[in-house]
Amino acid sequence: MPPKQISFTVNGKNREVQVKPYDTLNRVLREYLELTGTKRGCDYGGCGSCTVIVDSKAIYSCMYPAVKAAGKEILTIEGLERDGNLHPIQSAFAENNAFQCGYCTPGFIMSAYALLAKKPRPTKKEIVDAVSGNLCRCGTYPNILKAIQKSSA
Repeated sequence: MPPKQISFTVNGKNREVQVKPYDTLNRVLREYLELTGTKRGCDYGGCGSCTVIVDSKAIYSCMYPAVKAAGKEILTIEGLERDGNLHPIQSAFAENNAFQCGYCTPGFIMSAYALLAKKPRPTKKEIVDAVSGNLCRCGTYPNILKAIQKSSA
């Protein structure tokens, strides 16, 4: 199959990109659009480091076909800050030492963002459920949960 031209909105900006049939959204974001805040981890939906928001839903960009993104609204970690100010969830992660190496952090933040957009005051169980598809190999889960709880208060 030949490459296909698609258009979508990324972080509030209309973008057009030529994608190959087997390109994932992760590859398009990172390699074609140079939005490298979205990480590439396992490439099979097992770690969550590639989590982005597509039409208000947290998805694994490593498994999401790029052609499926046509006409959609995509939000990446880069799209959260406004006018040089971090989003409250980003600030909460920093203030609560919710990362060590930081590789998983964008995925956790985007999963938390999707949850808080739907449910501003989630229970601890709802928070755990929302980030259950994200892995932190450094083991900073207690601080991650604390950051999400604090940003919801």
